[in-house]
Amino acid sequence: MNWTECGKENPNVKVSGLAIASMLLSILGVFTFAITAIPAVILGMISLLRIEKSRGRLTGKGFATVGIAAAVVVFFVIGISMPALARAREISFRMVCARNLSVIGKAMLIYCNDYDDEMPRAGGRRSVWTKRVPSWTANNRFRAYGLQANGSGGQASISSCLYFLVKYTEVPLKRFVCQGDTGVTDFTLAEYGVSGREMIDLWDFGPSPTEHCSYAYHMPFGLYALTTSSEPGMAVAADRNPWIETPVAEAKDMSLFNPNGGREAMKAGNAIAHREDGQNVLFLDCHVSFQRRPFCGINDDNIYTYWTGGDIRRGGIPIPGRSESQDRLDSFLVHDGQ
Repeated sequence: MNWTECGKENPNVKVSGLAIASMLLSILGVFTFAITAIPAVILGMISLLRIEKSRGRLTGKGFATVGIAAAVVVFFVIGISMPALARAREISFRMVCARNLSVIGKAMLIYCNDYDDEMPRAGGRRSVWTKRVPSWTANNRFRAYGLQANGSGGQASISSCLYFLVKYTEVPLKRFVCQGDTGVTDFTLAEYGVSGREMIDLWDFGPSPTEHCSYAYHMPFGLYALTTSSEPGMAVAADRNPWIETPVAEAKDMSLFNPNGGREAMKAGNAIAHREDGQNVLFLDCHVSFQRRPFCGINDDNIYTYWTGGDIRRGGIPIPGRSESQDRLDSFLVHDGQ
């Protein structure tokens, strides 16, 4: 071998393309939440094996090593930050939900001002609570609620009461959807093939209202419906009642809830929408706050149950069509269930 040949590079030596790809994918992992970090590790290991077996024809160990090491670092960083990101996401959902209830509360005041200080109540004076109105697309209220000619009888749902705020105060439909409430979407006419009608012509959030309305409302049927003259500390609306089924979850087990228990026993009585940490509650004085326990009504009244004569912080499980508030200070927030 002469000096000229010794100074030349071996033309058969190549840098491993897999090693380079491994490094690039690991860097991208920072921006893809580690999605590309897994293939970065795989390609890095394959490239190291090929380099080892190439007998000097492949180089790029540095690229492969950096790719694998960087991917491991990305996994570590993402693993630490994910809980924080999830928490931030939940707080964002909670804040939007609170704004929704605030808008709903202001709309209720407008409604009350136009309707003799009474909160929204669908149907007739003696209509009973049902899961769905007889006809949500009816041309008049008598057919919508199944009322008699004299206005007696009939059936109405909780969601149909809240729909009055769409119908008469023009609250946007998105304000009735909590992003933390899984299985709920904005109500649209196109989804149900309705044409030639306006939202104000209808009587409820479609044929499956629980899939388009995330909130529970103080029982408007019975002797103790709310008015603007009720106690300011009464709960008007909140996240769904945990003791009533939702579009994606069964009703909770009341036996797991203990007002005197620890954190887990308390969470068992909270709404599902916000990881059972608590619920956003709209009170009659129009303020909204996140309550970490369900007995946040007047005198520690449980807002999701009715009084039974026992512990006011516990109360009775709501039964659709039968249960109602037992006193003017008995906050009792319900939704219609499936």
